[in-house]
This record gives sequence, structure tokens and C-alpha cells, in this order.
Amino acid sequence: MLTPAGKKILATRTANPGSDPYFACMPGGPLRVTGGFAWRLVQHPTVNAKYIFMLQEGNAHSYRQIFMDAKHPEDPSPTWYGHSIGHWEGATLVVDTIGVNDKFWLDQAGTPHSEKLHMVERWSRPNYTTLRRDVRLEDPEMFTKPIDIT
Repeated sequence: MLTPAGKKILATRTANPGSDPYFACMPGGPLRVTGGFAWRLVQHPTVNAKYIFMLQEGNAHSYRQIFMDAKHPEDPSPTWYGHSIGHWEGATLVVDTIGVNDKFWLDQAGTPHSEKLHMVERWSRPNYTTLRRDVRLEDPEMFTKPIDIT
């Protein structure tokens, strides 16, 4: 699943798990924004709301912005959360993200990624008490094939 470059980075991180930037209160990136601390999705209640925000109440007290009326820039400047655009497919929120920096770990295990990471999330609510997120990760520099997370 990991390329040779990805395996090399993972081995370094596995040997030094305390070096996770998340433990130094740095943002955890778009995949980890929902992990460990309280968080919420917020959208203004108008029909044509242009943004959805993901607010994280712990760690770096950070937020992620999802543009609901935009396209990705041709050459995004890499950031901790990247550039996210979203749209609704029925009751499912689909969020497409590119332009992340390579400073965060994808998970606590140290799974690496590059600035070529492309992430697509599908948020759905199968019942009143469940919010489900299905994620597809593609990164030709670190993964030999796409990774699906449910």
C-alpha cells in the first residue's frame, strides 16, 4: 500500500512516535480534525450558504473551511487543511480537498502523505444519532493505490 518513499518515512516516524506534530498542538490536517476533541460542522442556514466550517475545540483550536460555491485553484498554496470544496448529493455532503502541506501525519501511527494528497470525503447521516464519514485518499508519491477509510 505504501510506496518505498512512504515506507521510509513511516519507519522514521514509528521509531520516534513522540514526534507527531499533533502532540505539539499543531493542526492534525483534514483527516484528524474530528479526532480526540469536540468538533462541529457549521453552515449558515440560508439556501445559498457559501461556506461550511469545521471547528475543532481542542488542540490548536483550529477550523477548516469548505467552499460550497468554488473550484480548486490551479496551484494552491499548501496549508494544514488544504483547499476544500463541497457540494451536496442529496443528503450527503461531498468534500474534495487538495493543497495540503506535508507537515502533519495522517493518523497517530504516522502514515505519511505528500503535497499531492487528494482526499474526498462523503458525510452522511444514516440515522438521527449517527454521522458517517467515508474517505478516499489518493497520493501517488506515498500510496501504491487509493485508500478507502470508513
